[in-house]
Amino acid sequence: MEFVGEKVKITTVKEQDLNFIGQLECDTTIWSFEENVETHEEKVREKYRSHFAVVDEKPYAYDFVIRHLNDPEDTPIGIVQMWSYVDYRKSWELGFAVLSEYAGNGYGSEATRLLLQFAFQELQAHKVVGMCNSQNVRSAALMKHVGMTREAVFKEELWWDNQWTDQYFFSILDREFKPV
Repeated sequence: MEFVGEKVKITTVKEQDLNFIGQLECDTTIWSFEENVETHEEKVREKYRSHFAVVDEKPYAYDFVIRHLNDPEDTPIGIVQMWSYVDYRKSWELGFAVLSEYAGNGYGSEATRLLLQFAFQELQAHKVVGMCNSQNVRSAALMKHVGMTREAVFKEELWWDNQWTDQYFFSILDREFKPV
C-alpha cells in the first residue's frame, strides 16, 4: 500500500526496509522518552516480519515507512504505524518516529494524517488513540496538530529517567477527522 501527501508518502513496510527500521528502532536518541529501547536489530526485524500480511488473516498491525516525495533515492526518513487497540470497539493505537535530521518540517504530521485517513476510510476505525511521555513535548504537539485531543493524564504511569513520569493519552474519533 502507498498513500501520498504533499511532501511525503507512506508505503507498507517490506523486507528491504527492515535494516532501516532495525537501526531506527534501536536508536536511543530517537526514543529518548521511552521506558526502554530494543537494542537488538534482529529482534526488531523479526517483530516487523510478524506484522507482514498473511493471506486470509485480518492484520492486527500496519507499519509504513515515511519517504520524502522529491527524493530520487527514495530514502526512508521515518515510520508511522498502527495496531489494534480494542478490536471489538474498532479502535487503533498509533505510533510514529522521524529521523532527527528531518524533524520539524511537518513530515511526521503529514504522515500521521495519511495514517489516520487510512484508519478511518479504509479500516472503518471508530477511534484512534496515541500515548506519549508527558515530557515528550514534540510528540504531544504532533498529535494535537493532527486533530487529536488530549483526553487524560495517566499519573506516574512510566518509569523514565529514574523517576515516575506521567503519560498523556490522546484520541480522535471518526467524526472528528478531517480528510487530507
